[in-house]
Order: sequence, then C-alpha cells, then structure tokens
Amino acid sequence: MAEMLYTPAILALAVSLADHPLTDDLPHRAELRSQSCGSVVKVGLALDGEGQVERFGVHATACALGQASTAILAGHVAGQGSEALVAARDDLAAFLAGERPDPGQWPGIEHLASALPYPARHGSILLPWRATVAALDLSARTDT
Repeated sequence: MAEMLYTPAILALAVSLADHPLTDDLPHRAELRSQSCGSVVKVGLALDGEGQVERFGVHATACALGQASTAILAGHVAGQGSEALVAARDDLAAFLAGERPDPGQWPGIEHLASALPYPARHGSILLPWRATVAALDLSARTDT
C-alpha cells in the first residue's frame, strides 16, 4: 500500500500557520514563488543582536505540504541563526533530491517524508526554507 501524501500530521500542521502572522514590524523580508506549482511564501524576520531570529511571521499561499513545511519551520525558527537555517534547508533539499536518507534533524521535519515520491511538490516544500534564508541574506547585506 502506498504511503499517504496528506497525512493527518501534515493537515494539522497546515492549519497552524495562523500562529505566525506576517506583521509590518518585521523588517527583514523575502517573498518567493515556486515556478513548479505557483505557491508563494512571504516571510518577515526580526533578529536579535546576535543575528538570531527573534520573531518570525509568514503568509503562505501553498498546498497543504507547503503550508506544513512552513509550519515546521515556524515552530522552531526562534533562536536560530543563518548557519542552522541554511543547514536545515540544505538537508531537506538533499533528502528530496535522493542524496541523503533522511530530511535532517529539524524538529518535525520527518513529517515531510511522505512527499518524497512526489517531486512536483518538492518546490513548495522547500519554499519557506529558501525564503527564510533569503531574508537572512538580505538582512546581512543591509546590516553591514
């Protein structure tokens, strides 16, 4: 029997994004669109003095997998810096590309494993991670 794509955990995560609203006071922003499916993720970050994420907000127009991926990111992004977020993005990308056996160590990331056989969904899943790293990259360029 094939593994279910939209697991109960994926669906529960997808509806939890209301806990992370994108507000106007989050100065470091990025917006990315998936060329494969049209999903859009807008993120906003506020960083502390050490460059760690202090606050995070998001607006995701994506499938349930993209929203679940965004919720997994949002649930544990506070206190993370660029190095950890780049590593999590790269681990997930390598897993989806078949280059590693697991999606990484980010809490909850294992819920996205059901999407491995669906490459058309991989862009949406990676979108929030890419947008968050892009917002950090932009903040690094403007803070120097």
